[in-house]
Amino acid sequence: MRTVSRDYFAEMYVAGVLADGGWDIYFPRRDRGFDMIVSRPTEDGTLVRPVQVKGKYATIEKTAKGRYGYVGQLTALHDDMILSMPYFVSDKSAAPVHIAWMSRKEIKPSSRGFSCEPARFREGRPEPRPGFLHCFDERGLSRFTG
Repeated sequence: MRTVSRDYFAEMYVAGVLADGGWDIYFPRRDRGFDMIVSRPTEDGTLVRPVQVKGKYATIEKTAKGRYGYVGQLTALHDDMILSMPYFVSDKSAAPVHIAWMSRKEIKPSSRGFSCEPARFREGRPEPRPGFLHCFDERGLSRFTG
């Protein structure tokens, strides 16, 4: 049986949210780390941010966790990057329940590469951890507007 990956779905969902928020979206010709580059005009010029998307899909077997997010290798890093983590309740979800928008300084080195775990998993659903509410959904994305 073939495993289905919804990584591209997560990327397109995040691109749609960014476009709805007034960002222009540019996709690289080859994937060398960043899934997209986004820009938007400001009073001082143009704001440009590279974006990496890591979708999180809960499974039936998922147990409660105090920390939930991305742990692993990142193929590219940049001081102005956004690590976007859409949190889905299953691999069949039409939309995430939350999207975390994390800055480079919130991505920490770990024994498996890097870690960024702004959520927790309780009662079958992901939710923002206390202290990270400002990183989620519209409020989280607004931190990157200049």
